Amino acid sequence: MDLRFGDSKPTDEERAAVDALLGPPESSWEGADRSDADLRWARGGREARDRRDQLLPALHALNDRVGWISEGALDYVCRRLTVPPAEAYGVATFYAMFSVRPRPATVLHVCTDLACTAAGASELCAAVEARLGPESGVKVERSPCLGLCERAPATLTIRAGTPARLGVPPLGELEDEAVQAESGGPGAAAPGDGKGKGRRGRNTLHATAVCAPATPAQAIAAATAPESAPTEPAPETAVPQTGTPTLTLLHRIGTADPTSLDDYRAHGGYTALRRAFALGPAAVIREVTDAGLVGRGGAAFPTGRKWQATAAQPDHPHYLVCNADESEPGTFKDRVLMEGDPYALVEAMTIAAYATGAHQGYLYLRGEYPRALARVTHAIEQARTRGLLGDDVLGQGYAFDIEIRRGAGAYICGEETALFNSIEGHRGEPRSKPPFPVEKGLFGKPTVENNVETLVNVLPILTMGAEAYAAIGTPTSTGPKLFCVSGSVARPGVYELPFGATLGELLTLAGVRDSLRAVLLGGAAGGFVRPDELDIPLTFEGTREAGTTLGSGVVMAFDDTVPLPRLLLRIAEFFRDESCGQCVPCRVGTVRQEEALHRIADRTGAAAADDIALLREVGRAMRDASICGLGQTAWNAVESAIDRLGAYE
Repeated sequence: MDLRFGDSKPTDEERAAVDALLGPPESSWEGADRSDADLRWARGGREARDRRDQLLPALHALNDRVGWISEGALDYVCRRLTVPPAEAYGVATFYAMFSVRPRPATVLHVCTDLACTAAGASELCAAVEARLGPESGVKVERSPCLGLCERAPATLTIRAGTPARLGVPPLGELEDEAVQAESGGPGAAAPGDGKGKGRRGRNTLHATAVCAPATPAQAIAAATAPESAPTEPAPETAVPQTGTPTLTLLHRIGTADPTSLDDYRAHGGYTALRRAFALGPAAVIREVTDAGLVGRGGAAFPTGRKWQATAAQPDHPHYLVCNADESEPGTFKDRVLMEGDPYALVEAMTIAAYATGAHQGYLYLRGEYPRALARVTHAIEQARTRGLLGDDVLGQGYAFDIEIRRGAGAYICGEETALFNSIEGHRGEPRSKPPFPVEKGLFGKPTVENNVETLVNVLPILTMGAEAYAAIGTPTSTGPKLFCVSGSVARPGVYELPFGATLGELLTLAGVRDSLRAVLLGGAAGGFVRPDELDIPLTFEGTREAGTTLGSGVVMAFDDTVPLPRLLLRIAEFFRDESCGQCVPCRVGTVRQEEALHRIADRTGAAAADDIALLREVGRAMRDASICGLGQTAWNAVESAIDRLGAYE
């Protein structure tokens, strides 16, 4: 028995939002007015089902236009795409940025995650909630990490409405920096012929405002008076090393105009792609393999092996997916790269696709990154216009294009197979492996998936050569690495260092405070280390030997003014909220972990011993039996705080 929405009907505005994405309905089976022809036969069902992957963009279109998703609107989407209502409802309720209950058109998201908590997010949120009551027309929501940790505390305002009503020009016509900084849109694409074929990923703008660091007055002004919202700082403000000549991955940020393709090429852009075409796909993969590049998202899988395994698959088509859904608390490096050097990502994706035999790429981008969306969308459009994307890239007879798909607030979609499910229009739940994505990934086809930092590393590999690249860092951790430093430091931001630098050297660059109490490596899924352990080498093998993890490069410093039990409780709350609920160990274990930490929040010693023993038992069960990395790592930070920091002694 399926879910039914009864007599609920979509409003004209809701219909317009969906039709702008999918085109007008062709028959009453899809929601058009009934005609005699519709009574004789049903047609178009197969084509509609083949567009199931447009479900998430359709939900974005409704949410951006109206501010929430009504039963009538959801039923209309189901008819247009031939999706069972129960499945569509399950998708709509899976993502934190959507609402299936009425809410105001303006939503103010206040980050309450680790860096913002340490910077006074609780006080900010309380002040905003006290002054913005129901009559204000603004919904205040406490949000997980917004990826603005270097400017904590942070808020993000999203205002629903049509582009015409908001008076915002199309993305390709954006020239004013302030408009670009405050604009974003869904990863919606025009209907196409097959998966991705013929789609251009044209985004429709909605209004946003980022305040970071935010005061109550600034956050309220951004939500109630958009014209008075503060302008978001330039991306280079997040790179304290800007201008340093030794930078490899960050050297264009702050020196090249991120909106100008000509400026990008003047600073070495598209040199790597030309060399890739000169080498050929197999030689490109060999260069990446010889360079020793491994994934920068935390798993550290050899990139060359992944590319080779995908390229060797006889099944076609092949797909390339860039994972730009960096939702790990404390992580913001991919955001800075996309905002400050978007053409580098477009070029790197083109090289990866060429090497692996893919002709369609998907960029899965965090829904909380409006400026990154604007910058990358503009870069893709400019590259397409100049023959750097499309049917004949650089006149080499190779076809490749990129479509942006916007996430909607789900940490679990950072897991590659959950990301595939999300793109395909299903709940973002991880799949069992094998089969692995290189065999059956997106749409059941061979797929290579890399994050932004991993892909951008391909450019220096091809420009300087594999041998020179491998000489950077250590023999087993090669190349430069980006670190996201936030918390109790004087100069938070993204730092680029060669693998092998120590934690102490990094914190010295960032200006660590004398009253340092603990450092969290790897984000919420990582582990704490003590102030006397700053000689840990920042390599994958070095952190493993020290009993912790490098993860995606998160380094969060906390001084003695930050209550450690409250941080641990926030980590537990985060994993409870973000668990997809698919497997029992994670679904139940994250809840039990939070409950135990609530009980012992104000207790120490013998009074907390029983609950600590329970935490260890639950943590082992999650680590051993969870289906994906979320449950397997949900206990790491709490365990390290108990064992290394004596959090409840």
